[in-house]
Amino acid sequence: MLALLSVHHIAVICSDYAVSKQFYTQVLGLEAIREVYREERDSYKLDLALNGQYLVELFSFPETPARLSRPEATGLRHLAFAVSDLDATVRGLEAQQVAYEPIRVDEFTSRRFTFIQDPDGLPIEFYEV
Repeated sequence: MLALLSVHHIAVICSDYAVSKQFYTQVLGLEAIREVYREERDSYKLDLALNGQYLVELFSFPETPARLSRPEATGLRHLAFAVSDLDATVRGLEAQQVAYEPIRVDEFTSRRFTFIQDPDGLPIEFYEV
């Protein structure tokens, strides 16, 4: 068995860097901790943190293919954030004019959750803990 400690980061490839950068920093409120332009790849890489913890790498590449289906495509199914008050989260989404799915209840834990989509359609979950 491997001695894994924790999840280090999640990498997301976007189709429009400026739009996704605004979404992840202004809508979700993640903190940009390092931004690099890699000229040889015509690619940006933005490292983002949540509460001071490195969490997401946002990449841009020229001519990236679209996600084939949602949500059951091979690969990352969704990115989930723990929230303490789902109602407050939903109010914050409404204030940012971000559409969200109806609130559901996890059948195994009885916890409430909802989903939104990032600018490229990646499902993002908010799970009340």
